[in-house]
Amino acid sequence: MKFTKMHGAGNDYVYINGFDEPISDPVALAQQVSNRQFGIGSDGLILILPSEVADIRMRMFNPDGSESEMCGNGIRCVAKFSFDHGLVKKKELEVETGNGILPLKMFLGDSGLVARVQVDMGEPKLTRGNLPMLGHADDQAVSVPLDVAGQQFELTCVSMGNPHAVIYVADVESFPVAEIGALIENHSLFPRRINVEFVQVVSSTEVVQRTWERGAGETLACGTGASAVAVAGVLTGRTERKIINHLRGGDLELEWSEGGSVMMTGPAVEVFSGNFNPK
Repeated sequence: MKFTKMHGAGNDYVYINGFDEPISDPVALAQQVSNRQFGIGSDGLILILPSEVADIRMRMFNPDGSESEMCGNGIRCVAKFSFDHGLVKKKELEVETGNGILPLKMFLGDSGLVARVQVDMGEPKLTRGNLPMLGHADDQAVSVPLDVAGQQFELTCVSMGNPHAVIYVADVESFPVAEIGALIENHSLFPRRINVEFVQVVSSTEVVQRTWERGAGETLACGTGASAVAVAGVLTGRTERKIINHLRGGDLELEWSEGGSVMMTGPAVEVFSGNFNPK
C-alpha cells in the first residue's frame, strides 16, 4: 500500500490516496500506521477519497482507531496532496468532511507546489447539545468551573465539528498537559470525550497553545482546536477576533468574523512517501 506522510504545523498524519488504494479496515490500519515504534508513526490516518458532493472527501482516524469528524491541520494537507498530485487542477476546492463541506484556498510557493492553505472552518457551535456535554442542551458553556485532580479550572467549550474544551493557564509550557488533559478528555461531563486546549494569552492578538487530543494524546498542533481557541478568546473577552496562535509545531492565523465562520491559514508540508504492508 502506498502512503504519504504529511504535516500541518507539526500535526502529522499518514495519508492514503483512496482513488488508487482500496481500504478495507481503516480502524485497524490507523492503529498500525500511527504506532511510532512499530508503524510509520503519526497522529493518525487520513484517507483521501472520491466525493459525490464535493471535489474530495476526507476521513480521519485517531491512533486508537476512533474516527473523528474533522482535522483542521489534516484538511490543509488533503488540499495540498490533491493539487500537487493532480487529483484536482484548481487552487480553490471543496472538501467533504464529517463536519460538512468546507471550502479551501491554496497558495503556491516558489516551487509551484502548495505551501499554505486557508480553510473556512465553518461557524462554531456553542451549545452543550452540540458537543455533547451534560446539562441543558441549549446552554452555552463559557467559563464553566470544573474540579479535576484537586484543582478547579474554568472551561469554555466550543464545537468546530468536533468538541473542544479551552482552558486558560498562566504558564502553558510548565503545565501538566498529559495528566489534566487525559482526565478532562474522559470526564463524565462529556459522553463522547473531548479535546482539550491549554492556552496562555500573550496579548489580545496572540496566544500560545498546547493540545491534548481525544484518542491521540498531546499533539504538536490542532487546527480545529486553534479555531476553538479563537472563538473562546472572544467569548471570554481575552482576545480579539483576529489572532496568531503559536503551537508547538508552528503558527496558525485565525479570524472569527462576527456571527460567521472561523478562517484558518497555515502551512501544509509533504515529508516523504513509501510503501506499507498492512497486517
